[in-house]
Amino acid sequence: MKNHQGFSLIELIIVVVIIGIIAAIAIPNLLASRRAANEGSAITSLRTYHSAQLTYQATTGAGNYAGDSSTNSFYVLRDANLLDEVLGSGRKSGYMFVGSAIPATNGVPSTFVGVAIPESLGVALPPMMFFRLSIVDFLQTGTRYFIVATDAVIYHDHAANIANGGMNLSIDTGAYEVINGISLESPVIINDSEGSDNPQEAIQ
Repeated sequence: MKNHQGFSLIELIIVVVIIGIIAAIAIPNLLASRRAANEGSAITSLRTYHSAQLTYQATTGAGNYAGDSSTNSFYVLRDANLLDEVLGSGRKSGYMFVGSAIPATNGVPSTFVGVAIPESLGVALPPMMFFRLSIVDFLQTGTRYFIVATDAVIYHDHAANIANGGMNLSIDTGAYEVINGISLESPVIINDSEGSDNPQEAIQ
């Protein structure tokens, strides 16, 4: 009679526990890397959007930027062949993109704005004057949202700050203006006396 050998229950449990420990270490790092990649893509996309708006103003727009208060600028720029189909659809790499523009009037030049919002926040088009967002998905596609306006400065804020005010967008003298938010160009300032970073931390 043949002697059949196999794994004991204890051995199988040990293997399962080891696999669980490895997964517990690896999965959070993988998700964090994905979020960081999505945020980097969103920043690059907003810069592409800004360049496309400048081209539109100098050509098709005849002095005005693409979009208006009810039309997503990303769609208009896509239809003008200034953005690719993916970014022009308003969704790319875990982010939703919304853009708007104000035409030139009474000597005030045209201005525009673009917003990148993590898809995991699960929100619709934000109002252009002011908006609040809420987190509805634990598996975030990004931890920050971003705004670029006509001056080409990209601002960001953490999703956790949204319910407490977050980054505000307003219209001043008929032009879009980001009235608070952290500029990506701001340096990271270390407070040596307290040993902590300045809360207005920018990640290039």
